[in-house]
Amino acid sequence: MEYVSPEGLRLDGRRPVEMRQLRAEIGVVAKADGSAMFEMGNTKVIAAVYGPREVQNRSQQITDQALVRCEYSMANFSTGDRMRKPKGDRRSTEISLVIRQTMEACILTNLMPRSQIDIFVQVLQADGGTRSACINAATLALADAGIPMHDIVTSCSAGYLNSIPLLDLNYVEDSAGGPDVTVGILPTLDKVTLLQMDAKLPTDTFEDVMQLATEGCKAVANYIREVKTSFFCLIVIWDLCYNYC
Repeated sequence: MEYVSPEGLRLDGRRPVEMRQLRAEIGVVAKADGSAMFEMGNTKVIAAVYGPREVQNRSQQITDQALVRCEYSMANFSTGDRMRKPKGDRRSTEISLVIRQTMEACILTNLMPRSQIDIFVQVLQADGGTRSACINAATLALADAGIPMHDIVTSCSAGYLNSIPLLDLNYVEDSAGGPDVTVGILPTLDKVTLLQMDAKLPTDTFEDVMQLATEGCKAVANYIREVKTSFFCLIVIWDLCYNYC
C-alpha cells in the first residue's frame, strides 16, 4: 500500500513532517482537582487528576515524596468496529505504567511527601497516537490542578513507512506494521523522559525518526503553553470582573 503519494501527500492529505490538528480544553471534569481534554486529529482523550491528597492505602505511603498512580482505559465506543481489549488487559496495564513513569519525571513529588496523586486517562476516540495524546492530556490536567512540576512533559510519535519518516501517525499508518517511535520530552529542560520503539531501525534512520518525533513534541509544547496562558488569563479576568461586580 502506498502511504505517501508521488506528490508527497499522505492518505489524510498531510505532508510527511506535518502534524495533525491539535485541540485542547482545560477544566472539563467539574469534580476533579484538575482535568483536560486533548485531541490529536481524530484521537480524543480526557484526563482527570485528584490530589495531592491523603494516601488511601497507608502501606503505600512514601515518607519523602508523593505517590503517583495512573489508570488508563478506553471507552467502549472509542474504536468503532475494531476489537476493543477489556479493561485491565496487558496493553492497558503497560500504558498506565508508561504514563505514570513519564509523569513522575516532571512532578516535584518531593514537595508533597506522604500524599497521593491520582491520574485517570480515558480514550474517547482512537485514531492512532493514543499514548502521546494521554500524556499531553495528563500534563494539562496536572497544570490545571496546580501540581508543581519541573517542566511540562509532551509526547509525539513518528514512524517509517515506504522508506519515508512520517510524523504523528494515524491509525492506518500505525497499523501498517512499520517501525514507530514514541517520544516524551521536558521541552524547557531539553530532557527525554520517554522513548519507545516497537521495531528495529538502522542507527541513521532511527536518529532521523527520533528527531522528527522530538520536533513534534516541541510543537505540542508550544500549543500547550498557548492553552495554559489563555486559560489562566481568562481566570484572572473572571476574578477581576467578579470582584469588581
